[in-house]
Amino acid sequence: MAQISTLPEAVAALVRDGDTVALEGFTHLIPMRAGHEIIRQRRRDLTLVRMTPDIVYDQLIGAGCARKLIFSWGGNPGVGSLHRLRDAVERDWPAPLELEEHSHAGMANRYVAGASGLPFAMLRGYQGSDLAKHTDTIRTVTCPFTGEELAAVPALNPDVAIVHAQRADRAGNVQFWGLAGVQKEAVLAAGRSLVTVEEIVDELIPIPNAVVLPSWVVTAVAHVPGGAAPSYALAYYDRDNDAYRDWDAVSRDRDRFGEWLAGIAA
Repeated sequence: MAQISTLPEAVAALVRDGDTVALEGFTHLIPMRAGHEIIRQRRRDLTLVRMTPDIVYDQLIGAGCARKLIFSWGGNPGVGSLHRLRDAVERDWPAPLELEEHSHAGMANRYVAGASGLPFAMLRGYQGSDLAKHTDTIRTVTCPFTGEELAAVPALNPDVAIVHAQRADRAGNVQFWGLAGVQKEAVLAAGRSLVTVEEIVDELIPIPNAVVLPSWVVTAVAHVPGGAAPSYALAYYDRDNDAYRDWDAVSRDRDRFGEWLAGIAA
């Protein structure tokens, strides 16, 4: 059953040095505040997993939290590159960063396999791509029924998955709606999970197309209003586009990034 906790307490209990950590959320409901708490608690040697790493992963990498990144696309959406990620890859600053790159479909299928308790996933993918030449977690298998050659990728089972959602009730059942991404699959695939929420309510009111994670699949819930900002939380607040543009200038310069990092750590 999910434990209702504060964000600092939950991160301290669930995120450990050397862990494989997935912070998922597609376009909205990105767990920004949880990422900042990981930075504050100075976690190190993390393998960061995310289908679309954006500025929160740029911040974690720049802060020295990451050893490896498993991903399918990386960038500052609508703006450009992730400059802290590039600095780590191109110049080993603040530390070398290992990359494991997949397609969106490959990553999604890896989460589904992990959530399903399967060792790997199969898909018609990677054809015409050089990714398999550079990523040793992309293999091929032959269908025993048709003889078709298919791509195979290992299941993703993070040590801990962190997502943001709109609501939870006091028993720890979680409700989110809008673009769902792979939040559900990441939580189900992970050994431990933390969900930050905009509000905790007495009862979850049904919402069309909402996803409900029952409390027994969630380790901890933390009440973190604004926890996805500057991304958005549907029905709560809009995306702060200026913040994404501002991050480009901050992240390009190590000194300016250091000033930002000192502010987060304070």
